[in-house]
Amino acid sequence: MGRAFEFRKGRKLKRWAHMAKTFTRLGKDIVIAIKEGGSSDPDSNSRLRAVLQNCKAENMPKDNIDRAIKRATDKDTSSYDEKLFEGYAPHGIAILVETATDNNNRTVANVRSYFNKCNGSLGTSGSVEFMFEHKCHFKITKGEIDEEELELELIDFGAEEVFIDEEDDTIMIYGEFSSFGSLQKALEEQGYEVIKSGLDRIPTVTKKLDPEQEAEVDKLLEKLEEDDDVQNVFHTMEHSMD
Repeated sequence: MGRAFEFRKGRKLKRWAHMAKTFTRLGKDIVIAIKEGGSSDPDSNSRLRAVLQNCKAENMPKDNIDRAIKRATDKDTSSYDEKLFEGYAPHGIAILVETATDNNNRTVANVRSYFNKCNGSLGTSGSVEFMFEHKCHFKITKGEIDEEELELELIDFGAEEVFIDEEDDTIMIYGEFSSFGSLQKALEEQGYEVIKSGLDRIPTVTKKLDPEQEAEVDKLLEKLEEDDDVQNVFHTMEHSMD
C-alpha cells in the first residue's frame, strides 16, 4: 500500500459542521459541471454524472439536486469561478484552499482575513502547490473483485494505486489528476459501480506538531472549511490519531 492509502489513513477527515455545507458544495459542483459540459443530461456529460454519483453517496435530497440543475440551466445564472489559494498556517504548515465563487472580491477578502486572524500568511501562486500531488480517486463496490487484478486492468488507463478501504469494504482507485476522464470511462465501460469520485491533493511531506500547535492550525482550517465559497482544504499537518 502506498502514499494514497497512508494519506487517507492518517488524514483527520473532519465532517462539515452541518449537512447543509455539503449540499451547498455539491450544488456548486452541479452548476459548474453543467456550465462547463454544456448539458444537463448526465448521459452526455461525464463530469455531471460523476457529481450526481457523489450526491447519491452523500444522500443529497432529490429536490436539492433538481434546484441546482434548474439554477445551472437558467440563462441568468453565471457559473462559479474556481480559484486556488495558497498559504501557510502557523508553525510552517502549508495549506491549499480550493474555492468556487460568484464574487471573487468577497472570497479573496474572506480567505485573507482567516489567514491573518489565525497568524497565518496568504502566499502567491505556486508558493506551496508544489508540495502536493494532484490525484483523482474513485470508490467502487468491492463485491467479488480482486484488487490486484483490477489494478492490472486499469493501469493502462492511469491507475497508480488500488486498495481495499476496510472501513466500508469498498475499493479505492488513485491516479494522476489528468487520468480522471480515462479512468471514469474505463470503470463505466467495464460495468463497475462507482460510488463516489473526486480529486485530492496529497502532500508529499507532512509535519507533526504538538497538541497546542495542532489546535492553532485547526482553528484556521475550521474557519476556512466553514466558508460557503470554500470547496476543499488540503494541508501538510500530520494529525494525531484519536
